[in-house]
Parts: sequence; structure tokens; C-alpha cells
Amino acid sequence: MRWENELMGLADAMQAEMIACRRDLHHYPETGWTEYRTAAKAAARLQELGYVVQTGAETITKDCMMGVPQADVLRAAEKRAVEEGADAAWVAKMEGGRTGVVGTMHFGAGGPVVAIRFDMDCNDVTETDSAEHRPNQEGFASCHKGAMHACGHDGHTTVGLALAALLTRFKEELNGTVKLCFQPAEEGVRGAHAMVASGVVDDVDYMLGAHFGFKMKRTGSIACNVTDFLATSKYDARFTGVPAHAGAAPEQGKNALLAAACAALNLHAIARHSAGASRINVGRLDAGSGRNIIGDKALLCLETRGATSGINAYMEREAERVIKAAAMMYDTQVELQKVGGAAGGSNSPKLAAFLEREARALGIFDEVVGECPFGASEDFSYFMERVQSHGGEAAYMMVGANLAAGHHDSHFDFDEKALSHSLKMLGSCACKLLSQR
Repeated sequence: MRWENELMGLADAMQAEMIACRRDLHHYPETGWTEYRTAAKAAARLQELGYVVQTGAETITKDCMMGVPQADVLRAAEKRAVEEGADAAWVAKMEGGRTGVVGTMHFGAGGPVVAIRFDMDCNDVTETDSAEHRPNQEGFASCHKGAMHACGHDGHTTVGLALAALLTRFKEELNGTVKLCFQPAEEGVRGAHAMVASGVVDDVDYMLGAHFGFKMKRTGSIACNVTDFLATSKYDARFTGVPAHAGAAPEQGKNALLAAACAALNLHAIARHSAGASRINVGRLDAGSGRNIIGDKALLCLETRGATSGINAYMEREAERVIKAAAMMYDTQVELQKVGGAAGGSNSPKLAAFLEREARALGIFDEVVGECPFGASEDFSYFMERVQSHGGEAAYMMVGANLAAGHHDSHFDFDEKALSHSLKMLGSCACKLLSQR
């Protein structure tokens, strides 16, 4: 087929365009649920290429959104996005933070439905002002204080848009349907659940996801069978008590600070599960208002993890029990809010084996890793779980890239050669899957 002869050359020819796109997105980073500029530009480009574009309520189920910023923050982000070049009509469709975008293209009859996920959001990180940092040297560092693409999602979105263009070049010889899913709020594992709940991948036969770096920290390497995603849940527990003078009337107070401290200690005492890895962590505790005041308020931020969704559910239940018991012990009130989560799971073996064969056949990777335990959480697992539960196959890859610093570090940057490697890998795999009848 023509794509087998032309795809690599076309991908190479798109490298300069991809670098420019990545640097534009890096310069204008947007945190979870505020990706109005990024999403609007993706939607506009997909429509220009002939894709059927869905966004807003069509791609995000409002009741399933987790960790959404306050309404005034969302409105300010909408306004800023338009000022920075986003099409106001697309932004209006994403009202309320529903910034998911799906581009669908139908090819010849009889083929499978192939979906590929690309995350768009940045981190809550202020980019370094170091003169040695390449984005500073070349003028594309973040212009938004407290926001930075420190995980490579600017590159992921760039590859997704390049892939969209690449596939249109071979439209006449492909079969089936492709769905390119641009996901908000991956950081904090907040966005995939709401996107999956909208039903956009319920008809998918093959689902792919990829990420730069992580365990593949060298350009030219790739891991094709990522296993052992840890399920996770993120919660905020807000304790409310009654303030009182600590010297004159301590008996009149209800100590939310002590309730939260009691909960923090006992959360870490939850019995671990015998069926697999289980984790819990209290990462933040803010409480009280003054040295001589009985603490009347406290915020406890925690997460649970499990080797499977079932083990994580056990940790969630135990955590809720401990938190409510601690609140009761100190006669305080507590409100639990789930602000993020991801499912457990592993790649579909048959699809992972296919990816490994393709990676080796391309000849662009000098290290192809088979099974690679992830040992962490990524909300692509919600896509994976949904597709697999409907009889499809799903797989996640790590595309190697030389990194200037670790993920979520203010000095993060990645080797832009990895853009081409990712495009060639995803393009080749998508075309081969879409060549089936």
C-alpha cells in the first residue's frame, strides 16, 4: 500500500511543523479543565482537515468531572484563551471546563474503529528562569506564571494533530474509523473518567495511548507492553469544628485540627491487602487558625492506590471509615470530595505484541522493551478498562526521549526528535490496523 512507502518520509517532512506547534503550546500552557486555547486550536485544525469534531458536552459528562476549578477561574481562562488566539466560537462550546475534543474520520467500509488518546493539560509548576534552559534560550518558555508543560503533554497534543494530518493523506486506502481523543485534566488523574463516561470510546476495537519519557528516558527507546497500572483515588477531606479560646474556654471548642491529625495517623495504619499492592498517602494537612485558638478547620489531602481497581476500592472504603471515625471522635463534621482517580489494568497482550513487532520493523528504535511494569497511575487506564470491558483491545506505550530534568520538574524539557519517532510509530500502527477488513 502507498502508506507503507510514503509514511516515513511524510513524517520527516512534518518535523519542523511539529516543533513549531509544540513550542507554541509550551509557551501557552493551560492546567486541567482550562485548556480552552489548546482544545480550541485542536478542534479548529481537526475540522480543517475534514474530521467530524465533537467537544463540550458531547465529550465530557459533567457529573463525572473531578477537581474542577471554581467558576471564576474557568471564566478567566476562557477570556485569556480568546485573547491568546483561540476561536471564541469553539471556546463557547467548552463552557464549564468541558474541554475534551474528539476528531472522527470514516474511511472505507468493513474496518475496525481505532482510537488514540492525547492529553493536553500542563502542570502547576513555574518554569525555571535559568539561562541554560532551552525554552528560555529559544523564546518559548511558559508565559503563564504557575503553569508549565513539565510532563510532555505539549508534545503529545502536537503528535495527535500531526497524526490527524498524516492519516488524511492515505484516506482512500484505509478502512474503518479513527477517533483522535484529546483529553483534558490528565494531571491529578481527573479527566479521563468524565470523557469515557460520555461514551465516545464505547464502539472502539483498538485503543492506543503513548507518553514521552517515564521509564524510557533515552531517545530511540520504546516500551510497547506497559503493565501494572495502579488504580488510584484522590480525596480532599475538610473537617469543620468550633473555635474557642484555648486558655479561657477550651471545653467550648471542637478541635478539627486534632480530628484531621488523628485521621492522618490512622489512615497510614490501614491493613494492606493480601491480593496485591495497596498504598495510601496523606500528602498535605492544613489546619487551625492561631496559636491560642482551638482549631476549627482542617484540610487533609490524601490518595489511595491499588494493583487493581478492586484493591483500590478496599483502600477507599477503609479510608472513608477512618476519616469519619476520626471526625466523630472529636465531635466535628467532615466533608469528603473525590478530586481525581484512575483505574488499574494492563495492556491487552495481543495488541501489545503487535506494537512490539511494529516498533522493531520500523527500524527507528535501537531499544525495544517488551513488558514494562508501570507501577504508577495514569488515567488512560479508564480508556483501557472501558474498551476492554466492551470486547476491544487497548495498549499504552512509552516513547523514549532524552530529558533535561525529570517529569514535573521546573527544568523539564524533552528531545524534540521524539516527536517524529512517536508520529511514525502511531502512524504506522494506525494505518496497519485500519488496513484490515
